[in-house]
Amino acid sequence: MDRFLREVAAVPPRTTARRGRLIFALDATASREPTWDRACAIQGDMFTATNALGGLEVQLVFYRGYDECKASPWVIDSTALVRRMTAVQCLGGRTQIARVLLHAARETRKKKVDAMVFVGDAMEESVDDLCQHAGELGLLGVPVFVFHEGRDPVAARGFRQIAKLSKGAYCPFDSGSADQLKELLSAVAVYAAGGRKALLDYSGGRTGAVRLLTNAMK
Repeated sequence: MDRFLREVAAVPPRTTARRGRLIFALDATASREPTWDRACAIQGDMFTATNALGGLEVQLVFYRGYDECKASPWVIDSTALVRRMTAVQCLGGRTQIARVLLHAARETRKKKVDAMVFVGDAMEESVDDLCQHAGELGLLGVPVFVFHEGRDPVAARGFRQIAKLSKGAYCPFDSGSADQLKELLSAVAVYAAGGRKALLDYSGGRTGAVRLLTNAMK
């Protein structure tokens, strides 16, 4: 956790005054079904945390089944995003992380994307290919914040490299750390909406992971 917070603190600050844009990407294969509802509930806090900063635009991206990878329109309220997420049913299939990374690059070329969150538990693709795409996002200024569910060592190695090359951060979690995940997702959303200064202001008076983040940044 401390290492994740240090990595987030090192992400370059935003400098433009506009509504932040965040891609919220999820693995919707069968192994994630037990925690999909939890993800639906947690993401609403991302919007709440950024209200004072002018709000946040979020695009939901998910993959599942056979060769299915979809992106929603950009939304500016949690109700619309929850409605889209709850309509998704998890289906067995292989990971499609490369398609998610390539999509993020295309989106930011059209209009700047400030950060991407990826939540997943497995990686079944070429790590070299994924690292190439992650490095491209790093050059485009789109840090990837990877939240790794479970303990798959292959996924952990790949996810760490994706985070490093994109200039983002990696954090493992499990079913017992939902509250920390909620806090950290909100912190990343605040960063996307207002940059490092906004994140410091947001953490004032808080405890737990967000307060640790503030201390690491100081």
